Amino acid sequence: MISHGTDVRQKALTQLRAGAKNADVARALGLPIGTIGYWRHMDRAKRGECPGAHNPKCPRCDGRALDRAAYAYLLALYLGDGHLIQYSEHRVPSLMVTCDDSWPVLMNECEAAMRAVFPENSVCRVRKTGCHNVKVYSKHLWCMFPQHGPGKKHERQIALEPWQQEIVDAHPWEFLRGLIHSDGCRITNWTTRMVGGERKRYEYPRYFFTNKSDDIRKLCSDTLTKVGVEWTVLARGSDPFNISVARKASVALMDRHIGPKH
Repeated sequence: MISHGTDVRQKALTQLRAGAKNADVARALGLPIGTIGYWRHMDRAKRGECPGAHNPKCPRCDGRALDRAAYAYLLALYLGDGHLIQYSEHRVPSLMVTCDDSWPVLMNECEAAMRAVFPENSVCRVRKTGCHNVKVYSKHLWCMFPQHGPGKKHERQIALEPWQQEIVDAHPWEFLRGLIHSDGCRITNWTTRMVGGERKRYEYPRYFFTNKSDDIRKLCSDTLTKVGVEWTVLARGSDPFNISVARKASVALMDRHIGPKH
C-alpha cells in the first residue's frame, strides 16, 4: 500500500474545493481516481456538505430495507473475488471486488449491486492492469459480510449466518449467478464418436465453478441441488476444486438464469 502525505492530500483538496474534477486532480497528482474520490467524500462529509451520507443506515443494525436479490449476487461475488480491507489511515473499511476488463457487463452489474445494497455509500472503480477494483465504503461492511477474517478464505471456515441463508434460499439464482461470474465459466467442450464407421466431432456446452474452499464449493453445490441442477465434481489430480454441470437439461436451466459472462 502506498501512503500519501498530508501535503499531497491537502493539495488535492484545495483543487477539489476550487471546482476541479476528480479525474483531473488524479491525473495532475499521479494518484488513483478512487483515492481522490474518497478524499473528496470524506472532506465533504466532515464539512457537512452531504448530510446523512457520512452516517448511512444499516439493514442489520438499523433495520433499513435491503435489496435482497442484489445482496445475494454481491455476497457471491465477495465469496469469489472480493475481500474486505481497512487501511490504518481510513476510518471506513471497503469491500473490493476485482473484475476482469474482459467482462465489462459483469463489472457494471457488480457496481449496480453495490449501489443497490449500499444506496447511501460511496462506490468507485480503481483501474489496475487488466482489471478494475470495484469498491464500496461502509462502516457496516462487517455487519453485512460476517465471513470476513484473517487469511485466505480457503484456509478458514466459511459459513453463512441464518439470515444470509434465508436470502440465498429466496434468491438462489442470483447467488449462483454471482458465483459463476466470480469463479465460474460457461465453455464449449467437444468429443468424438464413431457413427456408421465414421468418427464425428460433437460439441456441447458445460458450466464450471472452481474454488479452493471446500465450504464455498458446498454452498454452490447445495444451491445447485435446490434449483434442480445436476452437477458432478471434476478433480484436477487429487484436488476436487471443480464443480461441473454438463447434462443437457441442467445446462439449459443454467442458460435460462445465468448464461455466459460478458
